[in-house]
Amino acid sequence: MNKLALIEAAAKKAQVSKAEAAKVIDAALEAAVEAVKKGEGVQLIGYASLSIAHKAARKAKNPRTGAIINIPAKKVVRIKPGSKFAL
Repeated sequence: MNKLALIEAAAKKAQVSKAEAAKVIDAALEAAVEAVKKGEGVQLIGYASLSIAHKAARKAKNPRTGAIINIPAKKVVRIKPGSKFAL
């Protein structure tokens, strides 16, 4: 499902226009991104939790040349699915 399909499904379930559903979904996603960028976690109880994880610097091998390269430390978003996503 892509974003457009999500908007259509949300509009149908909430019985609102696609434009209204798009505004709400866009606002919710922007708020979640801003919170995670600030270092705050986002918890959607039963659905998912978003948090920042720190990946340490490491060395890796370039598969094409075999040269050892340094990969710097970085922050990544960790997504932990909630109980409603249990398959």
